[in-house]
Amino acid sequence: MIKKYLIFILLIILFPLKYNAQILNIDRENGQDSVKKMFKAAFTANFSSDKQKNNLIQFANISEFEWFLKNNYFLLFLNNSDFAFNGLKILENNGFVQIRYRDNDTRVIAPDFFFQYQWNGIWGMERRVLGGMNLRINCMEKRKSDLYLSTGVFYENELWNPFLSSFAYSGDSLKKLTRELIRLNIVAKFALKLGSKIDFAGVSYVQFPMNNSFLKPRWTIDSNLFFDISKNVNFVIHYSHNYDEYRPLPIDNYYYELNFGIMVKI
Repeated sequence: MIKKYLIFILLIILFPLKYNAQILNIDRENGQDSVKKMFKAAFTANFSSDKQKNNLIQFANISEFEWFLKNNYFLLFLNNSDFAFNGLKILENNGFVQIRYRDNDTRVIAPDFFFQYQWNGIWGMERRVLGGMNLRINCMEKRKSDLYLSTGVFYENELWNPFLSSFAYSGDSLKKLTRELIRLNIVAKFALKLGSKIDFAGVSYVQFPMNNSFLKPRWTIDSNLFFDISKNVNFVIHYSHNYDEYRPLPIDNYYYELNFGIMVKI
């Protein structure tokens, strides 16, 4: 038994699972939100230190906790943090903290309340605070597949700062700015069991600014392919992309990410 847990710890160290969220994650960031596989907590952490000219230090953490309540509702707590330092210089500093209150996939139509605090120094996003509500609709729930649609609105307050030490872009006459928006939120969440030990789960978000830039929505796809290694350990392939033409600083419109890792479930 001791050897088994030592192997789990080594897998976490050797294969850190790294997610970067740019917008609100309406469904679970790192969980198997599909095919009747529910769990109460998941955690991944990675730390490394490397002496070059200066000490290069990296730390990444992903955690999820679910508190199941009466009447088939639950509170979901998510955290994702990524830090990298080269001596005193910040190379990377991004992450989010999210709290959600929602139905445990038992009702055809149910409310979904959420709050999120987010930051990303590379993009110059010093903070993004948002909160709102969706109406979640159970379109299909089968043993090997499911489909959920939801729509709603949320308020978004952002502080953008191009003078952060980790900001990766440059431009003339850049300055701090604050932006407040109401966004229309449309989400499609889907999952499919591909085999006895293989699950696929994905979610697509389209978020429209409720102003004269309504036709410049943010579109993100976040997907995970899970391979069961054991009851508590999955090998995960994660792919996501984000496209947004309505950015307040001159940064790229399109980002994508492909990660491989190990997830430990409790």
